[in-house]
Amino acid sequence: MNVLSNRAKSLKPSPTLAINARAKSMQAQGIHVISFGAGEPDFDTPRNIKAAAVKAIEEGFTKYTPVGGTEDLKDAIINKFQRDNGLTYKRSEVLASCGGKHSFYNLAQAIFDEGDEVIVPAPYWVSYPPMVALARADPIIVETKEENGFKLSMEDLKKALTPKTKALIINSPSNPTGSAYSKKELEEIADLAVSKNFFVISDEIYEKIVYDHFKVVSIASLGEEIRKRTVIVHGVAKTYAMTGWRIGYAAGPEEIVSAMSNIQSQSTSNPTSIAQKASVEALGGPQEDVAKMVTAFEQRRNYIVDRLNKIPGVSCFKPIGAFYVFPNFFSYYGKSYQGKKITNSTELADYFLEVARVAVVPGIEFGADPFERLSYATSLEDIKEGLTRIEESLKNLA
Repeated sequence: MNVLSNRAKSLKPSPTLAINARAKSMQAQGIHVISFGAGEPDFDTPRNIKAAAVKAIEEGFTKYTPVGGTEDLKDAIINKFQRDNGLTYKRSEVLASCGGKHSFYNLAQAIFDEGDEVIVPAPYWVSYPPMVALARADPIIVETKEENGFKLSMEDLKKALTPKTKALIINSPSNPTGSAYSKKELEEIADLAVSKNFFVISDEIYEKIVYDHFKVVSIASLGEEIRKRTVIVHGVAKTYAMTGWRIGYAAGPEEIVSAMSNIQSQSTSNPTSIAQKASVEALGGPQEDVAKMVTAFEQRRNYIVDRLNKIPGVSCFKPIGAFYVFPNFFSYYGKSYQGKKITNSTELADYFLEVARVAVVPGIEFGADPFERLSYATSLEDIKEGLTRIEESLKNLA
């Protein structure tokens, strides 16, 4: 008798979390590791949000809530979409879950069946393909090019479409590249989705973390027909430094959201009551702390991109949003250190960790082996030291 299901045996842990855990283990041993691995802001959750959580505890708001979130949280989400995106949703079209990843998982379970195809542009967030596969659908990976800003071309999208295509995943701004789609590009995708009748899953969790006055547009806002075919996945984690609070949300057609809620009712039930109250304050309260974080991220982005592009043989796309860079280290593959040859992003990441004491995430985990992902959601001091270590370690390869 097999102990584990085939489904469980086919999965591996999240590589970003695994890299972070390995770095922390080394740090616990007294090794000074600089980590570019974690995808979370290094800032504290704003005081007004924490105060709302404390107030909820003191007032005894510690019981079960409705499965899909409280009415005041749903209203705060609805107000956010109206204010920021010009989108109008009803409470029955909104679901709060235990993080953005949970929202995506619920969605995949709600709309995908065996034989469905889901187009996933690469580089992709590491969990998209596994969550599609867990729903027994087939992730169809479509590569994008660094020289095109890591964005899916219409030509490649059309080639990937088949009668089995159920959905396209868009992450804008993107993890891991920081690329983002313009309104015109989204309009072309929306027209195709409507004409070919497939869904768009729009992951907009980095919406507020953008630079150079770039304006994020939600594809769902481009007309009623595309709105009916779009499910937005979002959350408070990145914008408000609330990764540990575990509140994500989704908005889309009522039939889909209802099915997601049913699935959630049989798994986690409601998100944490206290975190929901904090999220109401996050979405509806003062936003000045967000602007301060983005200003700091932009300063770090400018520095890290400039430094990386000055390293011989390295190229780095300048992110439009999020807090990651995705530099290309392919020119170093085939080189060796103490007789050991480096042939891929995993081996180079291992080399950086073991020799330079710097943690990065291998690009292969995002479907793009020539690259490594570095998060600049860490101090400028650590960024400077970490890049110096990377640069020196690369000089030791021959």
